[in-house]
Amino acid sequence: MDTRTPVVIVAGTANEVRHLGETLLEPGTVLIVHNLSLLGEGVVTRTLTTLDGEQLTLVELAHGCVSCTLRMDLLPLLRTLSDRTWVTRIVLLLDPALEPAEICEAIDHVVVTGQSGRVDAPAGHDVVVTAVLAAVDTTTWLADATGDDTLAEQLGGDDDRTVAQVAVARVHHADAVVLFGRPDPLEADVLAAVLQRLAPTAVRHWTTDGLDMSAILAALPERRADRGFDPHAPLLDGAPPLNVDTGVCLVEFTAQRPFHPERLHEAIDTLLDGVVTTRGRVWLATRPRHVLWLESAGGGLRIGPAGCWLAAMTPDEQEVEDPQRRALAAVNWHPRFGDRHSSLVVLVHRADPSEIERALRWALVTDHELRQPDSWQGFADPFGEWHDDPCGATESTPSSPTRDGEQLS
Repeated sequence: MDTRTPVVIVAGTANEVRHLGETLLEPGTVLIVHNLSLLGEGVVTRTLTTLDGEQLTLVELAHGCVSCTLRMDLLPLLRTLSDRTWVTRIVLLLDPALEPAEICEAIDHVVVTGQSGRVDAPAGHDVVVTAVLAAVDTTTWLADATGDDTLAEQLGGDDDRTVAQVAVARVHHADAVVLFGRPDPLEADVLAAVLQRLAPTAVRHWTTDGLDMSAILAALPERRADRGFDPHAPLLDGAPPLNVDTGVCLVEFTAQRPFHPERLHEAIDTLLDGVVTTRGRVWLATRPRHVLWLESAGGGLRIGPAGCWLAAMTPDEQEVEDPQRRALAAVNWHPRFGDRHSSLVVLVHRADPSEIERALRWALVTDHELRQPDSWQGFADPFGEWHDDPCGATESTPSSPTRDGEQLS
């Protein structure tokens, strides 16, 4: 039996997160809130709340990095609280600028050192995330998830991530989506269709139907331990519906030939209008060794490196790769190009699916170009090591999920 202290993470807009926190507060529960509103003054405020009252602490910003500050404060705190016999549950109420995936990754993998009387280990040695809840304001979420405003524009500060990126990430990583407000019936149907495809395994609950958080948490299936980022995992995990519903649908695109860099750069515009999100692997003709991960949310898109193709590895390097990845690659192994391919899933909300398919097919190398792979390195390549679209956007603050130290979303 798992004796670790359960942790529930609540992410969303401030009012809705606060409301869920109030419903979760009961004997044995500790609420933790890190408020980022004073970042401009070099501090983060941390509030611990129990039924007996609140404790406010000012945490100095560690060398200007929000992620480092939260890790240095939150992770040791979780291990400390787990030792207190009266603490039966910890609830993390995330600031609107925070994404739950990074918090989960840190709890499971970042080693906490130097705590007296404890072995050096991740916080996951003592606590376990049992649920991630996304609190969604149904009157604003879809506009946020398909827009191009930045967090700096909405919340202040200098965080250049888009509101859409954070809104989509919260729901995508959620075990349950709690819906506040009630839009008109047509908008509610569109929102339901989007959520069903973005987070197909998440339980959805309208607060207008009453809010019994104990019952909602008890009804959730056991949380999978392998929820971390994997660029080689199936893109349709959770079996989302593939039909069209109120104009909402998933567009699957696959190709066993590379993209021409310049044409892909032009085609990207079709993924930024009328699309909620795009996720997937890209094979670029000028990058024969590297898998590129493409991810968009609303009007912003990023492409970055996500490891190497198996075909570019030595046999010894292949041997240590995930067996599932090797098995899936073997099914479609090309005699010339190996496991290289492009695979994208696009969640369409208002765009024309056929136009997206046409633009992406046009961006692939032609039959003539395919027969001349030696010429591919001569193609102009507008994609740098990191690429943001619209072009010229700067790299976001380090509060997005990372793998091997590289920002991928």
